[in-house]
Amino acid sequence: MDVPRIIIAATQSGSGKTTITSGLIAAYKSRGLDVQAFKVGPDYIDTGYHEIASGRPAHNLDSWLVGREKLGGIFLSALKTRTIAVIEGVMGLYDGGAAGVGSTAEIARILNAPVILVVDAKSMGASAAAVALGFREFDKSINIAGVILNRIGSESHAKIIRDALDAIGMKCLGAVRRNAEFALPERHLGLVPTAENNFAVTLEKIRATVTEQIDLDAILEIANAASPLDFKINRAEKIPATCRIGVARDAAFNFYYGESLSVLESFGAEIIFFSPLEDDLPEVDGLIIGGGFPEMFAAELERNKKIRATIRAAAETGLPIFAECGGFMYLLDSIADFSGNVFEMCGVIGGRAIMTDRLQMVGYVDAEILSDCAIGRAGDKIHAHEFHFSTAEFPDDKSIFNCTRLRTGKNYRAGFAEKNIVASYLHIHFAGCPNAAKNFVDACTRYRESHR
Repeated sequence: MDVPRIIIAATQSGSGKTTITSGLIAAYKSRGLDVQAFKVGPDYIDTGYHEIASGRPAHNLDSWLVGREKLGGIFLSALKTRTIAVIEGVMGLYDGGAAGVGSTAEIARILNAPVILVVDAKSMGASAAAVALGFREFDKSINIAGVILNRIGSESHAKIIRDALDAIGMKCLGAVRRNAEFALPERHLGLVPTAENNFAVTLEKIRATVTEQIDLDAILEIANAASPLDFKINRAEKIPATCRIGVARDAAFNFYYGESLSVLESFGAEIIFFSPLEDDLPEVDGLIIGGGFPEMFAAELERNKKIRATIRAAAETGLPIFAECGGFMYLLDSIADFSGNVFEMCGVIGGRAIMTDRLQMVGYVDAEILSDCAIGRAGDKIHAHEFHFSTAEFPDDKSIFNCTRLRTGKNYRAGFAEKNIVASYLHIHFAGCPNAAKNFVDACTRYRESHR
């Protein structure tokens, strides 16, 4: 399958990958091209920026969460008739978990995709070329096809670096001028989700700048030269719905992988979206509350007393509930925000979440299920990811996972399970653990049969 594709990587986090990638997507779309966006790694937020730029859902490519062997098929199944795939990398090009798992470089190898390296050239001259040279020589299996210079101060600044890049035989595909208006809003977990900012207005300015200051034709030529791909596409046929699963989705809870929800549908789930901020709980046979920012909307979540009481009562009846990170926090008795203010939550799990001023955990995790539960049986293994600033304190040790950090090998117990509830700080992708999806749908179907 011929797939024009390009990866936008960087030397390090904060180099401007998301800004450049979103600008490229919007610029190609304005030319009439059909663009499909992807994000390397587990990040939920950057894909929201891509979706505004492309006008269609973006997808994650994570070799740990879904597995190397499935990643190519997921990539091709998302493309359909797309003219070009634009893939944003994660962190620096070679950064990832242990042995580089999940890194942009690993995805570039799997997809045999050319890489454009974004270099933040602020406060650098010819040294920017030395940095690019080091990245090219570090791993020659990676095809670094050119460089985009970001945060350039002047034309003379750009010329110094262009000349240095010419000397090492590296193409300069663009030099984007420094512009404070392009700074995307950030907070403790990275960029602020697009649901909370007016990115569409900023995007138009970024698109115009990218069109003027980046060689779109040269990058398209590089993308078109990518070699054909041959991956098996596993498109599971949806079966008639056997249960209705409510999925919390609003400004407080929006960390979901589209492909992950599709796996639930392939096993017979009908997905019903609702808002814990504004709605009551719809008539469902199971509940998924994903990650997000409940700490930023704690007062509003506390105000919706009706849904909190409904969720608590449903949990008592044995309603299957799967909650990740922010969803886990929401099920606790309370959340203490960054200022120490305490807000009541659902009270499904006795305990409280406390926001801290430092990162508590970030990284890939190998999780073993300790006892039979709504998503699996004792001994089942799941690949997961953690990223949170809060700690959870609850008196009863009902841990459901035995976790091992991929990078350090540190072992710890985590999460909570009782009745049909499974909740923890872990984020998983059902495409990487389809048995967990099937087990949860089966649990919801059994609940429906016994309660409807």
